[in-house]
Amino acid sequence: MLQNCSITICQIPIRVRYPEVDRQNAVHHSVYPVYFEMGRTELLRANGYDYKTLEDNGIALVVARLECRFRAPARYDDELLLTTRVGKIDRVRLEHLYKLERPDNGRLIAEGRTILVHIDKEGKLQSLPEFLLAEKPE
Repeated sequence: MLQNCSITICQIPIRVRYPEVDRQNAVHHSVYPVYFEMGRTELLRANGYDYKTLEDNGIALVVARLECRFRAPARYDDELLLTTRVGKIDRVRLEHLYKLERPDNGRLIAEGRTILVHIDKEGKLQSLPEFLLAEKPE
């Protein structure tokens, strides 16, 4: 049913929208996890999948851990580049690593990490689906 995931890195452009900034005109800290979710979603899509189809097939991947380190502020209307890549994978954990930077000068805005796990309908931990385990990054 599901093929292997072989694409382990994805880049997407992000333009900071007005409702994402605070009174100091800096991207609010609560927005970075949303950007990371966008990166994970597009990485999954690049591999031929989408969350709706996975969930319709009983595959629930949830964030068990989220880390974000802020390096420099991003402002309204800034153009940014988010790089999402697969980190460590084992039977129960899938790690994603994020780097958000300015594409014009490479200035690092934020970096992050998430750990996803697969749970069943009762919320119990399950092994990751085989298609996620088949291709591991080097």
